[in-house]
Amino acid sequence: MFAEIITIGDEILIGQIVDTNSAFISKALNKIGVSVYQITSVQDDKSHILKALKEAEQNADIIIITGGLGPTKDDITKKTIAEYFDDHLVQSNEVLDNIKRIWKDYIKKPLEQVNIDQALVPSKSEVLMNLYGSAPGMWLRKGNKVFVSLPGVPFEMKGLIDNQVIPKLRHSFKLPFIKHKTILTYGLGESSLAKRIEGWEDSLPNFIKLAYLPNLGRVRLRLSGKLDHKEKLETEIENQVKSLLPQIEDVFVGFEDDESIEVIIGKHLTNLNRTLALAESCTGGKIAQSLTANPGASKYFKGSIVSYSTETKTIALNVSSDLINNYSVVSAEVAEAMAKNALTLFNTDYALSTTGNAGPTKGDSDVEVGTVFIAIATKYTVYSKEFSFGNNRFRVIQKATNKAFEMLLKEISKK
Repeated sequence: MFAEIITIGDEILIGQIVDTNSAFISKALNKIGVSVYQITSVQDDKSHILKALKEAEQNADIIIITGGLGPTKDDITKKTIAEYFDDHLVQSNEVLDNIKRIWKDYIKKPLEQVNIDQALVPSKSEVLMNLYGSAPGMWLRKGNKVFVSLPGVPFEMKGLIDNQVIPKLRHSFKLPFIKHKTILTYGLGESSLAKRIEGWEDSLPNFIKLAYLPNLGRVRLRLSGKLDHKEKLETEIENQVKSLLPQIEDVFVGFEDDESIEVIIGKHLTNLNRTLALAESCTGGKIAQSLTANPGASKYFKGSIVSYSTETKTIALNVSSDLINNYSVVSAEVAEAMAKNALTLFNTDYALSTTGNAGPTKGDSDVEVGTVFIAIATKYTVYSKEFSFGNNRFRVIQKATNKAFEMLLKEISKK
């Protein structure tokens, strides 16, 4: 069972917005056993949309379209879909009532004709009620193919996908079972990891595939299986994981299962009833941002000081000027002092610090660009490690962030 996703909008093609809708829809479809064959982005242009619809019908069983359903003149998706189905637009009283409700409760202004026209839908379509906005979703059939048109506003689209589209697809098609198991590894490159587990990978059954997902110091191994028998699939994937883990135990840090390492760290800290503080320099607050992006972070994360300048390290973190002068601001000694002082300042169980030279110039230290020290302090110990992350500023910051999470997870996981 294949699907194709078509996103409509000039704003996507010129880079004004990032297409997050396709990623959300792809994940939702994958969970019910539908494979995405292709994702296409087209302009707000009738001929382009018609061409995309025709090609998608040839490629896939399910075609999901997002965008172009607003009240303005450049929103032409409904008219174009009606033309593709040799259909015409009719007013849906159900949709119009929903629009009137929204205007009464939230807009509090007279309805304009362009807003009333949003209640027009192809006569052959089944309306999918949008509880979060005025543009309805539409479900159409052509032979054994299903076409679904959804608004492009992300939270409106997500509500329709979760509450209406996925349940209707489950009811309309006999779908296989798909299961993913994602293993997080740190500290070993993709090629080295692939060489180590080559024999295990070659022995995988044909209904299970392995994907390598590298990202600057971390590699995720994703096992993906598809079968008609759910229990057999789950058992086989678990057996393959058990066979793999002894071969990668030195770099294995956990299972992702749609969770990032930051979430895993947060759960560990919450379960242990322990707390964390940060003192970031070269990473500029990126570690703190990654942690606080997750709900519930306030349970374990007490705060951070972004001591980007040398002066701030001495004023805010009370790092000795003599220590900085003797060892350099980018050094193990300064990194450890930052971590220890953050531990004391925030009164936490763990503290992590970063100091380094992200480039492109050397700044307040003579150490080579790409040099980073990461330190961890607890109430019983403090230690640091030195790394060389190359000369690309973005990669240095991202690698340092990833390595910091790796070190922190290993420290928290110690028995």
